[in-house]
Amino acid sequence: MKRIKNITLAGHNGSGKTSLAEAVLHKAGVSDRFGKTADGTTVMDFDSEEIKRQISINTAMAAFDYEDIKVNLIDTPGLFDFAGEMVQGISAADTVMITVSAKSGVKVGTKKAYKEAVKQNKAKMFVITKIDDENANFYNVLTDLKTNFGPTVCPVIVPVIENEKIVSYVNLIEMKAYKYDDKGNRTETDLPEAEKIEKMTYRIDGLREAISEAIAETDDALMEKFFEGEPFTQKELIDGIHNGMNKGLIAPVVCTSATALTGIDMLLKEIELLVPNADEVAAVEAVCGDDMLEINCDESAPLSAYVFKTVVDPFVGKMSYIKVVSGQLKADSSVYNSATDDNEKIGKLYFMKGKQQTETTSASAGDIVVAVKINASTGDTLCASDKKVKFEMTALPVPCYSMAVDSSQGDESKISSGISRILDEDKTLKYEQNESTKEQILSGLGEQHLEVTVAKLKNKFGVDIELKEPKIAYKETIRRKVKAEGKYKKQTGGHGQYGHVWIEFEPCVSDTLVFEEKVFGGAVPKNYFPAVEKGLQDSVKKGVLAGCPVVGLKAILLDGSYHPVDSSEMAFKTAASLAYKEGLKQAEPVMLEPIGDLKVAVPDENTGDVMGELNKRRGRVLGMEPIEEGITEIVAEVPMREMHSFTMYLKQVTRGMGSFTFDFLRYEQLPANLVTEVIAECVQD
Repeated sequence: MKRIKNITLAGHNGSGKTSLAEAVLHKAGVSDRFGKTADGTTVMDFDSEEIKRQISINTAMAAFDYEDIKVNLIDTPGLFDFAGEMVQGISAADTVMITVSAKSGVKVGTKKAYKEAVKQNKAKMFVITKIDDENANFYNVLTDLKTNFGPTVCPVIVPVIENEKIVSYVNLIEMKAYKYDDKGNRTETDLPEAEKIEKMTYRIDGLREAISEAIAETDDALMEKFFEGEPFTQKELIDGIHNGMNKGLIAPVVCTSATALTGIDMLLKEIELLVPNADEVAAVEAVCGDDMLEINCDESAPLSAYVFKTVVDPFVGKMSYIKVVSGQLKADSSVYNSATDDNEKIGKLYFMKGKQQTETTSASAGDIVVAVKINASTGDTLCASDKKVKFEMTALPVPCYSMAVDSSQGDESKISSGISRILDEDKTLKYEQNESTKEQILSGLGEQHLEVTVAKLKNKFGVDIELKEPKIAYKETIRRKVKAEGKYKKQTGGHGQYGHVWIEFEPCVSDTLVFEEKVFGGAVPKNYFPAVEKGLQDSVKKGVLAGCPVVGLKAILLDGSYHPVDSSEMAFKTAASLAYKEGLKQAEPVMLEPIGDLKVAVPDENTGDVMGELNKRRGRVLGMEPIEEGITEIVAEVPMREMHSFTMYLKQVTRGMGSFTFDFLRYEQLPANLVTEVIAECVQD
C-alpha cells in the first residue's frame, strides 16, 4: 500500500485522456505499441461502441508497475452523458489527473472534473496535453487554470518555445531542461535564457519562486525558511508538493504531447515522486451499527472494500471492480455483503489492463481488483463478517432524459432481461412502467446515453428495441354538476334485458371514482348497486373528449327502475355506462395535463436565459437562490408536455454545467388553445 498510486484521468471530452493513458502505458513498457483512438487500437477504449464512435463511453482501468511503484490508472469518459462513469472512476482514485488541451484550454468538463475531485476530497494534478499542436498556447492555459482554480495551481514542468516550436521542457523542481528526439527519448540540454525565448509569459525564476511560495503554505517550518529567503532543497520541493497535494493545497501542472511521447517520462517520474500513496490518503467514513467509523488504509486491519463499478460481459459474466480500503481480499474466500445482509462467495480475482485480465490470489488495502460472477452490485460494501461496516455510495447524476421503449417487434421477457443486466452495469439509467400510459420508460443522462444503451443491448444481449417520445399522461374531468339517465332495454326471443338508472355526476377532489347511492323505495334493488358501480368504474377509464382516464368524479345513484324478469347485472352495468356517456357530455368536460416540479441548477450568467426559456415552455418560476459559488437554483412548475427537449436545451445553453430534477406534482386544466391539438394526438395514439 506504500507503493500503490490510484489515479483517475478526467477532463473535458477531447482533451486527450485516452491518448495520454496510451502514451503512459507505452512509455512505462506495459504495451508494445502506441495505440490510437482513431484506429480503435487503444488499451482503454476497447468496447465496440467506443471504437465505432471514437469516444470513451466506459470507465476502463490499467494496472501496471513502474520503477518501484504500482499504478492503477483509471480512464473516464469526458462526455456529460456518461458523467456517472467519471464520478465512479473518481471514487476509486486517490488522485485525479485532469487533462486540459493546450489548444482549447479550460472548458466545462475541466471545471466539472475539478469540482467532483474537490467534492470527493481527492488530490488533484493538471496535465496540459497536445502541447505541440500548432495552435497550442501553454502559458495562456496556465493563466486560465490559475484564474479558475486559484493559487493552488503550481507549474512543475513547462515548455520552452522558440520560433513557435517547443525546443525543450524545463523541470522546475530539478531546474534542468530536456529536449526530445522523434521517438520520445530525452537528453539534458541548457536551461533557456529568458530574454531569448518567445511567448515566455512567465520567467523561469518567477515560476520557481511561485512553487516555493505554494510549498511554504503547506508547513510552518517551510514558511519560516521561505520568509528568511533561504532556497528550498530539491527534497523539500518534492516533499512539499507531495504533502500539499495530499492536503488539497497544491495542484501541480505538467505538460505533455501523447502523440510525440514528449514529457511522458517526466510525467511518470512526477507520478512516482509527487502523487500520494494509497496509505497516505484520508480515512474513509463508514457506518458500523449506530456508529460512524474512519477506516484507514491498513492491510493488517479487517477487510473492508466497496464495488465502485460493474461490467456485464455476455461471455465472462458479471465483473465487479472493487476498491479494497483495508485488510486483504482473497480469491476463493467468503466475505459479508452489508447491502444484501448476506455472505458473498469470492471466486477468481483479476488485475485489469484494459480488457486483458491477470489472475491474482489476493488484493491488499489500497489496491483495485476485479471479481467475477459475484452477486454484489455497484455501491455494495464487502467486509469481514466479524466487523460489519458499510460505506456510503457516491452520489451519481440523476436520469433526466426519458424515452418510451417500443418492444412490439421483440420478445418482451428477453428485452426485460437484457435491460435488467444493463441496469446492473449503469446506475445512471432507470427503467420503469408509466402507470398512466402503461409505456415502459427508459431514462438516462441524455440522447447519446440512451443511443449507446440501445446499441449495447443489441450487441451484447441480442435485444433489439426502438425508442420513441413518451406519451403524456393526460386526464379528463368535469366542471359542473349534472343528472343523467341511462336506460338499457333489449327484447330477445327469451328473457329480455332491462336496466334503468338516474345518476348525478359532480366534480370532487379524488384520483378515483367516488360512488354513492341515495335510492329510495327500492327503485333499484340493492343487489344491482355493485353492477352500477362496476359499469361506472369501467367507464371512467375513458373520457368523452379524448378517451383519457377521468378523475375528480363523484357519481350518486339516485333513482331508476327494474323488471322482475328481464333485469340483470349486465343490464344495470350497461345502463350505468350509458348514463355516464350522456352525463359527462353535459358536465363541461375538460382536459387535464400533468405539471412537474422543476429544480434546475445553472451558472449565474445563464439564469436569465433559462428563466426566459421556462416562460416559453409555459412554466411558472417560483423562486431562485444561490446554492454554491457561481451556481443558482431556479424552482419552477412546468407542464410535462413542454419538458422533453429541456435536457438538450440546458446542456447547450450552459455548455454542460447545468443540471436539474423534475418530478410529477399535480394535474391542471389544459389551456383552451391546446385542447384540439392534444385530443388529436390522443385519438391518434
